[in-house]
Amino acid sequence: MSIRFVPMVDEYLEKAAEVYNYYIANTTVTFHTEQLTAEEMKPILYQDDPLYVCFAIFDDDAFCGYAYMAPYKKRQAYRISSEVTLYLCQEKTGKGIGTQALKLLEEHARKNGIHSFLAVICAENNQSIGLFNKNGYEKCAHFKEVGMKFDRMLDIVVMQKIID
Repeated sequence: MSIRFVPMVDEYLEKAAEVYNYYIANTTVTFHTEQLTAEEMKPILYQDDPLYVCFAIFDDDAFCGYAYMAPYKKRQAYRISSEVTLYLCQEKTGKGIGTQALKLLEEHARKNGIHSFLAVICAENNQSIGLFNKNGYEKCAHFKEVGMKFDRMLDIVVMQKIID
């Protein structure tokens, strides 16, 4: 396994949508309920601010996921915080790729004045909660019944890491 991260470009959007659409259709990992096109992925993955980056993840030459930073909120005072998100092909989870992605994003964030990383996770997504716990994130919020998918009410947790 040879993992590499490259800046996200339009050429990878179709593969990114395929990865994300698996989670839309089959899990509560995302609260989207309808499949997205590559074009609809653009405003999710590309930000209008170079502070926030997105990387395509490859195992050798095979696209296997993406990781990105996004504004936590668009008000100026929040500029020291960023939401962090990553999605991997189902068969690539649990192999340490998520940890590598978080380290890369955290390094970029530190160099660019980000103080706090936040991860918003469905409360039943134990695999993601475990990944963030393992990498030094702590649960800082729990919102009850804020989403509905597959005819079930869902909670979210917010995990946070102070990175500077």
